Amino acid sequence: MLADLFTPTNIGAVSVANRIVMAPLTRARAGMDGVPSPLAVEYYRQRASAGLIIAEATNISSQARGYAFTPSIYSDAHVEGWRPVTAAVHEAGGRIVLQLWHTGRMSHTSLHEGGAAPVAPSAIRAGQQTYVEGGYAPPSEPRALETDEIPRIIDDYRNAAAKALAAGFDGVELHSAQSYLLDQFIRDSTNRRTDRYGGSIENRTRLSFEAAQAISEIWGADRVGVRLSPITRAVGDTPFDSDPQTTYGFLAERLGRLGLAYLHCVEGQTRGPNEVGAFDFQALRRAFGGAYIANNGYSRRLAIDAIEQGRADLVAFGQFFIANPDLVTRLKVDAPLAQAPQDVFYGGGARGYTDWPSMTEVTQRGGARA
Repeated sequence: MLADLFTPTNIGAVSVANRIVMAPLTRARAGMDGVPSPLAVEYYRQRASAGLIIAEATNISSQARGYAFTPSIYSDAHVEGWRPVTAAVHEAGGRIVLQLWHTGRMSHTSLHEGGAAPVAPSAIRAGQQTYVEGGYAPPSEPRALETDEIPRIIDDYRNAAAKALAAGFDGVELHSAQSYLLDQFIRDSTNRRTDRYGGSIENRTRLSFEAAQAISEIWGADRVGVRLSPITRAVGDTPFDSDPQTTYGFLAERLGRLGLAYLHCVEGQTRGPNEVGAFDFQALRRAFGGAYIANNGYSRRLAIDAIEQGRADLVAFGQFFIANPDLVTRLKVDAPLAQAPQDVFYGGGARGYTDWPSMTEVTQRGGARA
């Protein structure tokens, strides 16, 4: 039987009810201590019909934080904050993995202990703005990591993976995308190092590979995924690598040797058009050799076609899940989708977070969103 978007499958060791993935969505509603808001329990429970939820990007250490009010996963308090979330998703029949995040140079001194500078592969300041307690601010000048500091970064990934396991997640995703720390090491535009983590493609991809190895030691490789974004400038006005096809192809093949659960690719610019024509993502998929999650700009029709034509094993949706907690049902019956205004994306409370009605509730109320 031909696979379709709504058939069950396995992704590594995780069995999922359908091939629709809730993409990781930063919502900036945690405490400044990194403990998830109690509202997150209901938020994720409402969306548990997704075959797989990839929970929002979560800081692996205090040094990793680049945005205010984002959750963390490095202390026992964080574990206790996440446990009700995973329990609620499992009770509703869903599966949930946690995305492990270090923002690198995309950060601000006010978010770090003692006002410390952000860290990066090289001391190159990011553009755009980051989100601090008082609003938005330009990223601070980073300092380059010393070679002997990098094992501590890998240990932070290992510790975060162990805490995610204790919190009841079904697996973890390594955030090696969107111009954050690991991607900053990958791209020669932001990595000017001359040690074993800079210069050659092998050296620039080394940290992503070593981090994936470390978290696989905790989880087993078949419960670990990796996210890549070869052609996005989404964060920090970060230029592309000079040869993204070769660089990310090398990394995909290297990661594939670990036997990981999946490769998750942002196919173009976040919040921009899908750009499968500008880069050969299928070559990355072949190099990796395992399950592939396609992401970015997918409509219902494009997602159905991608699965039926064998171009993806699962398809991730981001913004649609904000305003449509029952997105799977709406896609299945081709129902209209609600649209969330951008002013509810980041920060705040229940408004625009847990108060979106299901399709049934909309019908009962006679149409419009409350």
